[in-house]
Amino acid sequence: MTKILVVDDEVVIRDAIRRILENEGFQTETVARGHLAIQRMQQEQFDLVITDLKMPGMSGLEVLGAIKTLQLEVPVIIITGYATVDNAVEAMKKGAVEYIAKPFNPAQLIDKVRIALAQKVAVPENACLPAELKDRQGFELFIGESCEMQKIYRRIMQVAPTDSTVLIFGESGTGKELVAQAIHHNSSRRDRPFVAVDCTSLVENLLESELFGHIKGSFTGAIQSKTGLFKVADGGTLFLDEIANISLTTQAKLLRVLQERVVTPIGGTQPVPIDIRLVVATNRNLRTLVTEGRFREDLFFRLNIIPIDLPPLRDRKGDLPLLIRHFLRKFADEIGKEIKGIAPDAQALLEGYAYPGNVRELENVIERAVVLAQSEMVQMDDLELQVKEEFAGGEQAGFVPQSAEELKETKRYLRERAVEPVEKAFVLQALKKNNWNISRAAEETGMLRPNFQALLKKLGISARGQTSG
Repeated sequence: MTKILVVDDEVVIRDAIRRILENEGFQTETVARGHLAIQRMQQEQFDLVITDLKMPGMSGLEVLGAIKTLQLEVPVIIITGYATVDNAVEAMKKGAVEYIAKPFNPAQLIDKVRIALAQKVAVPENACLPAELKDRQGFELFIGESCEMQKIYRRIMQVAPTDSTVLIFGESGTGKELVAQAIHHNSSRRDRPFVAVDCTSLVENLLESELFGHIKGSFTGAIQSKTGLFKVADGGTLFLDEIANISLTTQAKLLRVLQERVVTPIGGTQPVPIDIRLVVATNRNLRTLVTEGRFREDLFFRLNIIPIDLPPLRDRKGDLPLLIRHFLRKFADEIGKEIKGIAPDAQALLEGYAYPGNVRELENVIERAVVLAQSEMVQMDDLELQVKEEFAGGEQAGFVPQSAEELKETKRYLRERAVEPVEKAFVLQALKKNNWNISRAAEETGMLRPNFQALLKKLGISARGQTSG
């Protein structure tokens, strides 16, 4: 059944549209605010959205911009009063497929709905990125071809041309600032400043001074006036990293800036207009912080227009070989060492690790290994990786070696896990070649018969090639 989402702050209009649509057999859901519509679009797939143009909080144009990045293929109809038809035409230029002028009758509404549904564009979920993507500025530092990363690349390309606020979620080390830079470099603001601020690096008063600026003499130590980073980023993109760490007081001031698009320097009285695209990031759950009263709900709604969830490295293990090769080449070139590759047991250790520090941790591990490597192949001992895997199964189980002996035993297990498949193939080939004659197979491999039989037992191979386990 066709599902339609209706967004209007007037309950009479919402209910009227819902009745008209349901009488025609459409499944209809209504919400009163733009941010509620965005929440529903993040949770569920709709076939059509009908939104009022003038609403408190998020306007219809802001809702339209968010939808075009969340569900590109979904058509949007704008509802407008007679006095704002020009605005509706402008909305159509930005992606709306139809507009309905108030007042309207049921026949007009249904006609517009059927026309809009006929224009729905199919966008394959598994569509591949264009080949030229990696040549685009801002993407050159991304390493990964997994499905998880393909989704991130597509979302970046969808959101970049807009001015919608982006909220990036991700654990430390997943590359949140790289995403922000890619958004900026593929936007119309690419020739203007990209300004990044780490919200954890400054105490509250200094953070406010950095963001909003201050007037000479406004506080102790303010020996001269300072332009805030909101103004420095004018015309470009401001990236606020770890947004969850700002105080409730600063949150209130940030909300006002976003609503009014002006900043007032500390100690100043004259608001200064700004034109910025805001991208923020966090490694914490903002919804939980809102529930706990540590993050403003109204600010969360203002920031959570376009969410981007970055996967941790443990959820994109298919990218590990690419990342390992990339970092090996990078640090070998930087240090000036001849590194040809990585030993199988070392590779097995890297691929079995959980990476709580994500890509940044992997990069540090490889850099250390290249520095310490004594040969052209990186060995397991060069990694100095704190093993956190269970002996069997390779699943993270919180096991941390408590002694050098335990660490040695863990590495021995991982080494055997990497080498055993090669040994098994070698032995089976010798047996098949010699018609399963153990003595001749042992002689061909250069092993004594008892040692060869012991190896068969270890590998679980019978005299006729049957394997156990």
